[in-house]
Amino acid sequence: MYLPYLINKSSFMKVPEHTKIFQLSASTIWISEGIVYSIPNPGEPPVLTNEEIKVEMDKFRAIIGNKKVCLVLESNPKSKPPKKEQRDFIASELSSVTKAMAIITSSPVSRIIANLFFGFKPPTYPVKMFTNETEATDWIKQYL
Repeated sequence: MYLPYLINKSSFMKVPEHTKIFQLSASTIWISEGIVYSIPNPGEPPVLTNEEIKVEMDKFRAIIGNKKVCLVLESNPKSKPPKKEQRDFIASELSSVTKAMAIITSSPVSRIIANLFFGFKPPTYPVKMFTNETEATDWIKQYL
């Protein structure tokens, strides 16, 4: 599926041409060389309930083949920290599909939100922040 009108034009990462993409409620993802890439969809990210998050994660698992993967994702500068009651749920869902995660951001606010999230609930997988896709991809390859 290629839907260029749904892709965030201001993203740091660019979807390679002729790549199959998948739409989730808050992001566009694709898989390249065994790495799952994710960019935020344009606009405000949706506020999801735990049930909606579960549905999204089930879609994600179907795309990746229900296994743990290496993720390179771009943070959404418009994201807000998850509510306290959702942090454990989100952390558990992420741990079930993540071998390692590289987060790309140039936004100080996004960096603070990520640090807060992972500070409250340290992940069971390696996580590192970057300012560009090349460095993020180079780092994540060690976990393939």
